Amino acid sequence: MSGGVDSSVAAARMVDAGHDVTGVHLALSSTPAATRTGSRGCCSLDDSRDARRVADRLGIPFYVWDVSERFTADVVDDFVAEYAAGRTPNPCLRCNERIKFAAVLDRALALGFDAVCTGHYARLVSRGDPAAAPSLCRARDGAKDQSYVLAVLTPHQLRHSRFPLGADRKQEVRREAEQRGLAVAGKPDSHDICFIPDGDTAGFLQRRLGEASGPIVDAFSGERLGTHGGTYGFTIGQRRGLRLDRPAADGRPRYVLRVEPASGTVTVGPASALATSMVRAASPVWCGPRPDLPTGLTAQYRAHGAPVACTVAASDEGLEVAFAEPQSGVAPGQTVAFYDGDRVVGSATISSATPAAVTATPGTT
Repeated sequence: MSGGVDSSVAAARMVDAGHDVTGVHLALSSTPAATRTGSRGCCSLDDSRDARRVADRLGIPFYVWDVSERFTADVVDDFVAEYAAGRTPNPCLRCNERIKFAAVLDRALALGFDAVCTGHYARLVSRGDPAAAPSLCRARDGAKDQSYVLAVLTPHQLRHSRFPLGADRKQEVRREAEQRGLAVAGKPDSHDICFIPDGDTAGFLQRRLGEASGPIVDAFSGERLGTHGGTYGFTIGQRRGLRLDRPAADGRPRYVLRVEPASGTVTVGPASALATSMVRAASPVWCGPRPDLPTGLTAQYRAHGAPVACTVAASDEGLEVAFAEPQSGVAPGQTVAFYDGDRVVGSATISSATPAAVTATPGTT
């Protein structure tokens, strides 16, 4: 129970369904009073109090579980290390993978619980075989669908998960919370990285990694266009905040094309140079049976990105993913999720992206 409207209604529905429900709020920071009060994330002291009030109204036990050490190691430190290496991570996805459906689920099962229930907008659909794990599918409300950040879950984890809101729209959930008399009915959605409550990601990384200046260069002329304070402040496809000393020769906007921490170089160029039609991805996770490769699926590489048709093939690194249409702003470190219609097939972490002009056929060299 994060203290928001979604997890509150999810808990209420599980109570109504006759389950023996216990509310758990996760303490993710060792110094919450100093760093989290007033944040717009999902785990401040205020959020904890909101969750407790909902649990009291539902008449269920409520506990705060301190997972701050593991959260720091597996999510915060991972986030910093990924940016330091020039990659673009998704900390919410990593939290689901390593905290909510790993550390928390493992502890819950050890204590005798059957499943972890959350307020994520996604659906679990039975495959018709009682022994098989359910299929993870998109939520019916496409605008709220959160299946992408759950695409790292294994069949074992899905078997012990519950997502009661997958068939609802957000306004319906808020209306239900109001009808139930839950004080969180009108509470705004969380939209910040929870461990960066002020929203200043660049400042957070600078405090962790220090200043490390280097050149910003044009991809085609090699001309130095500016100086940066650390490659960790840039992501592939970024346009704003480049602070170039002078415009490019053609006067058009420039976008980040490459981030190279080893040399300290950030390379920029026109939007057309962002086009990518193939990526290599490592450490695949399958939400169900491993598909026969190569195969045609759809891919999504941002939490709210549009799906694109693709061909997925095996490679020495893991997978090669060829997009049917060139994609813009694909970055190493992002997770690419694979779908068959609304069903989540699995996911993998992008290790490299090939510019559209030099793309090879998947499975070949």
